[in-house]
Amino acid sequence: MKDFLLVFRTDLKTIPKASPEDMQASVQKWMNWISGIAAQSKLVDRGNRLVSTGKVLKSDGIISDGPYTEIKESILGYSLVKAESLEEATELAKGCPVLFIGGNVEIREINVL
Repeated sequence: MKDFLLVFRTDLKTIPKASPEDMQASVQKWMNWISGIAAQSKLVDRGNRLVSTGKVLKSDGIISDGPYTEIKESILGYSLVKAESLEEATELAKGCPVLFIGGNVEIREINVL
């Protein structure tokens, strides 16, 4: 089995304002999806959500506020899963709740040296 990183992205400007009930329902969808992966013994780390602010350090030593505002999509969070192949990891990602709000999931194999 190989490890894969799932990176969750969406345009924060397109997410409608949610009521507390809607937010709770959304959290439950995420928990159900992650639990389904864990039930298959394919969850390495559920990961975490990321805050929307940060810093960007460039190779020339310049530090700026980030992520860049000109980038349409923001990284919401990540998870680590186990799969036999990129195709299998992609199948695991297909149920991700971010897809239902117009977001996407980047699936990357972790290169273990």
